Amino acid sequence: MSPDAELSARIVLFLSMAVAGGMLLWLARATVTGRLKRNTWAGIRTPSTLASDEAWLVAHQRAQRSTIWAAVFAFIGCGFTLAPVQEEVVYAGVFGGTVALLATVLYGAYVGTKAARAIDSHDGASR
Repeated sequence: MSPDAELSARIVLFLSMAVAGGMLLWLARATVTGRLKRNTWAGIRTPSTLASDEAWLVAHQRAQRSTIWAAVFAFIGCGFTLAPVQEEVVYAGVFGGTVALLATVLYGAYVGTKAARAIDSHDGASR
């Protein structure tokens, strides 16, 4: 790959990972503080989490740590784009960061949904 093409690829990867990391950090905070209310666009959007405002909040509180870790992995991927290493190392680092990001987001969705289901079953048992 030519030096210009490699630089362009690094810039695109850097921006993609930085934006993803920033959005994940914002999302982790906004859902837990109530700035981002229950919606069908962003957050853990499963039937259990969308069932009530309480379930939405509990799910995101439980998933907050995983969401923050996902952002960290995105920023680690950013670091590879800035490192003075061969392009193969950059792509492997960004790929690894992306896989780790995806795994932690999915884990957060799993534990968040499980916490929301516990709210649903608790409400159903008290009726």
